[in-house]
Amino acid sequence: MNGVDLAVHDPKLAKHDPNHERYPVHVVLRVVSAVGNLRRRCVYQAIREATLTTALREDFRIVHLSIQRNHVHLLVEADDKQSLASGMQGFQISAAKHLNAAISKGKRGPRRRGTVFPDRYHAEIITSPRQARHALNYVLGNWRKHKEDRAPKLADWKIDWFSSAVMFPGWAEYDDEAFLWRGPDTYDPLVVYQPRTWLLRAGWKKGGPPISYREVPSAGR
Repeated sequence: MNGVDLAVHDPKLAKHDPNHERYPVHVVLRVVSAVGNLRRRCVYQAIREATLTTALREDFRIVHLSIQRNHVHLLVEADDKQSLASGMQGFQISAAKHLNAAISKGKRGPRRRGTVFPDRYHAEIITSPRQARHALNYVLGNWRKHKEDRAPKLADWKIDWFSSAVMFPGWAEYDDEAFLWRGPDTYDPLVVYQPRTWLLRAGWKKGGPPISYREVPSAGR
C-alpha cells in the first residue's frame, strides 16, 4: 500500500482531527519519469477510467482533479483515515493499470507493468475557508502556474480540459449561469463528486474573492 505524508502547516491546527470527515484533503501524486508526459489524450482517458472506478465508493470521493506533466493533483473527501488510505490505494491501482495499458498500446514487446507512482504521496488537510479557496484555485489553475496555457494550441482555452475545471460551478465569470463552458463534442469529463464538505461546497467563498479562470495560483498561502 502506498504511504501517506499528512502535512498540517499551522501548529494551531494540531487540536483538530485531520481525519475528520468534515475536512477535505489536497493530495499530490507524482509519477515516475518512465511514464512520460501525462498531458496526453490516451493518459487522460486512462485516469478518467480510474475516476470512474473510484466513483463507486461512498467513503472516499474525488471532488476535483488536475493532470500535469509529471504529477496529479486531487481534492478528495474521506470519511476517516482508513477511507482516505484505501481510497487513494484503489485510485492508484486503477490508474496504474490503465496508464500502463495506454502507454504500451502500439508498442512492440510485452505490456508495461512497472511502477507508475512512487511509494508515498503528499496529503494536506484543508481546515479553513482561506485554505480551501487556495486549494481550489491551485488545483484547477495549476496549468497556468506551469505555463501550459502559453502553448499556441491552448491559446483559446479558458479552463484546463486536463482537469475537472468544467465541473466547478464557482468561476467568477459564470455569474448566475453555472457550467457555462463546454468542451468539444468528443470530450468526456473526469468523473468527480459534487462536494459534501462545507469548505469545498460553500466555505471557500469566505476565504477571498471569487476565483477567476485567469488567476495564476502561487505556492504561497
